[in-house]
Amino acid sequence: MEYIPTDIEGVWILEPRVFADARGYFMETYRKSDFDAHIGRPVDFVQDNQSQSVRGVLRGLHYQRGELSQAKLVRVLSGRVVDVAVDLRRSSPTLGRHVMVELSADNQRQLFIPRGFAHGFQVLSDEAVFAYKVDNRYAPEAEASIRFDDPDLAIRWPIADRSEVILSEKDLTRAVAFREADLFD
Repeated sequence: MEYIPTDIEGVWILEPRVFADARGYFMETYRKSDFDAHIGRPVDFVQDNQSQSVRGVLRGLHYQRGELSQAKLVRVLSGRVVDVAVDLRRSSPTLGRHVMVELSADNQRQLFIPRGFAHGFQVLSDEAVFAYKVDNRYAPEAEASIRFDDPDLAIRWPIADRSEVILSEKDLTRAVAFREADLFD
């Protein structure tokens, strides 16, 4: 596995070594000891999640507040997405900046997003299956979201035409502006 640092401290792109032949391929997607050594601290994942979405679906920008915040290791099992992590750490020099990475079944990349970030992705293929590990349980009482189109964040989503973007009712009605978001200390 190759660990590639991004422009935002703590966010990593992971590229697995893929061994392919006429039968198909094999790759290791996670090994705790290597992961912790490269990330620089232990991360104890406690839950795996998976979603399926169609082209244009935008899930995010989601996070959990306080002690129930989550670090995530995300990847795409089929299809193609653009994945975004937004820094919400109050004392960070990159507060409000984001990392955007294409994740696909073809490139096999993963993205590690530490606690203190909002996260979202937009589906670029006809369909995508998205999988992620989290280091804290899902807690609806702590969930929050920031508007995907917040002008202060200036995220350039590949599918920008609002008529093609599919949002959940929750993201349409409950997402707040970045300036109103709960930040992390």
